[in-house]
Amino acid sequence: MLIIDAHLDLSMNAMEWNRDLRLPVHVLRGREQGQTDKPDRGKGVVSLPDLRRGGIGLVVATQIARYVAPGNPLPGWHSPWQAWAQTQGQLAWYKAMEEAGEMVMIRDLAGLERHLSVWTDHAPVADVSPSPSATDTRPIGYILSLEGADSLVTPDYLRRAHAYGLRAVGPAHYGPGRYANGTDSEGGLGPEGKALLQEMQRLNMILDATHLCDDAFWEVMELYQGPVWASHNNCRALVNHNRQFSDEMIRTLIGKGAVIGGALDAWMMVPGWVRGQSTPEGTQCNLDKVIDHLDHICQIAGNALHVGLGTDLDGAFGKEQCPYDIDTIADLQKMPDLLAKRGYSAEDIKNVLHGNWLRFLRQAWAV
Repeated sequence: MLIIDAHLDLSMNAMEWNRDLRLPVHVLRGREQGQTDKPDRGKGVVSLPDLRRGGIGLVVATQIARYVAPGNPLPGWHSPWQAWAQTQGQLAWYKAMEEAGEMVMIRDLAGLERHLSVWTDHAPVADVSPSPSATDTRPIGYILSLEGADSLVTPDYLRRAHAYGLRAVGPAHYGPGRYANGTDSEGGLGPEGKALLQEMQRLNMILDATHLCDDAFWEVMELYQGPVWASHNNCRALVNHNRQFSDEMIRTLIGKGAVIGGALDAWMMVPGWVRGQSTPEGTQCNLDKVIDHLDHICQIAGNALHVGLGTDLDGAFGKEQCPYDIDTIADLQKMPDLLAKRGYSAEDIKNVLHGNWLRFLRQAWAV
């Protein structure tokens, strides 16, 4: 079955982790044996061949570069111009993958439908099965998203980014941001943040509510009238942290027609995770746990029309901090059976794995 993953940091992995994502995951792991500069060396789960093997033909792929002001202990860049330059290097990698025939940027509705025809062999999307063949060379479609808006030197830079293909923006990431405050911080939008929302709305860009702190979330929900999704977010009712959505937030997003992507970062899936100490096996962190979060949203909505997957796999973590029944991202193909065992109908399963994201995009881009 075709799967859409609404959040993957592909260019970050390629450039900052120096991973040649054209190679299978097992080859990348072998190359990293003995490396200790990052805790997830030799434990990655994502590559372009493994996306194909798992039938994950369309992804939302990020640019990401945080600005950190003096005194901010988070890793990042010391000026917005440096952060902008970093995102442009990431864009260059995506363009290189396009030139190599590995990926194709999806900018609009016509491009989306063309790409789906490649991945469905002109059959209905719901009938697609992934090809197990290593000779599958279909390009991975990607919708370009900016995770955290700090790298936009001014709101005017958004026009440049839209021109080269940026279609979604998450105003915040971790900590205080230049346009909106994110995870583990607080405070609403300033004038620049409001100007950014106005420009996004003018360009009909998708606003990603992921990572907004509570204050910023509620202000954004009131101000923004364009399309809204949450690419990778789980539920505060199951794991109590400000990174997660409260039930009230979930209801508000549902009211805006949003789709929320379940994330596979273990600390967001199971309570009590201690970084560097907890293990997926020890916390019983498997794919069923993300279904718990998806199901919680479905129970609030009264249907399965507002959930999908936004895995964040290899988002600065690897097998040490993702479900133990994931060896590579291709194992997302376990999801249909797991959802069926939880009582989800065939139509619900199609919606969760791709249909809801497609409906959202078709509605957003039909304007």
